[in-house]
Amino acid sequence: MRRAPKVSPVMRAATAGRFFEDFTLGEKIAHATPRTLDNGDVALYQALYGGRHILNSSLPAARAAGYADRPLENWLVFHIVFGKTVPDISRNAIANLGYAEGRFLAPVYCGDTLSAVSEVMGLRENSNGKSGIVMVRTRGLNQNHVPIVEYVRWVMVNKRDPSAPAPDPVMPHLADAVAPGDLVPPPENIAALDHTQSGSDRFFDDYAIDSFIDHSDGVTLEDSEHMLATRAYQNTARVHFDGLAQQNTRFGKRLIYGGHIISHARAMSFNGLENALSVAGLNAGTHAAPAFAGDTIYAGTRIVDKAVIAGVAGVGALRIRHFVTKNKTVGDIAARLADADSGSGRPEELLLDLDCWVWMARG
Repeated sequence: MRRAPKVSPVMRAATAGRFFEDFTLGEKIAHATPRTLDNGDVALYQALYGGRHILNSSLPAARAAGYADRPLENWLVFHIVFGKTVPDISRNAIANLGYAEGRFLAPVYCGDTLSAVSEVMGLRENSNGKSGIVMVRTRGLNQNHVPIVEYVRWVMVNKRDPSAPAPDPVMPHLADAVAPGDLVPPPENIAALDHTQSGSDRFFDDYAIDSFIDHSDGVTLEDSEHMLATRAYQNTARVHFDGLAQQNTRFGKRLIYGGHIISHARAMSFNGLENALSVAGLNAGTHAAPAFAGDTIYAGTRIVDKAVIAGVAGVGALRIRHFVTKNKTVGDIAARLADADSGSGRPEELLLDLDCWVWMARG
């Protein structure tokens, strides 16, 4: 008699991700795996978003400004570092809720290898007992252990066992904005910028606080593009990939990674902010609504503040607030964006509200 073949037990992956009860206040997490970036990453990012800011586009312009090479787009660097954290922080997240206290600390070039570490700085169980808020401070490092970006983010994470005891709630106070003096300035030679090549003769002094810029163009989101982007960032969050798993959620389909929208906002902002040479800091960010394939997005920017920093030549710090809307232009709802600070008054078409500092050439 032939014996039935022996069936091996199914092995569960060790990288299933953490749930809320797996986090400990104050713990430090070193994330896998370091990632070396090269020209292919730059070309793919360009193909996805079509950004035209000169220092990321032109090697001669970047070198004339004092950079060793073309610096990589700040949000590409952010996404790569963010992606490192997903398996440990937000693989089982319900939603990424916000950002604060972000700074870009050093340029990143092709050939650099990025890694990430995070510290758990806040934990609070939600009233439903099924999930909780996890707040972390993440720092990205290059191959020489030089910090290149840091930020705080907080996410809503499922509990594995709703009956698991909750830790005492701790949610530290965060600064409303990064102080201009804490921003890391670009090279001093940046004043040598050629406005004909950069695309505009509007510079720092030409922008008034409270003015609003409609960036005009719309972009229709595609499944293929956002999934390609999210894979390129090695972001493993289930909500972006597993269509079957999402059928039983409240949305019933895959969500687009919020960083995909951020990168579109930066690229679209070229129409009106041509000489916003790089992103300096991230003050606050809210993904106000989910985005899905087929949505068409539009962007506009409000000038919030301006700062001239002692000892920093050639540029000023411009505090801006990017608004991205879906399926209705920013111009159509511009009047209602004044209520975006309150959840009850927030327009339902608002997708992203991103408050950041950019370095603007002074001309």
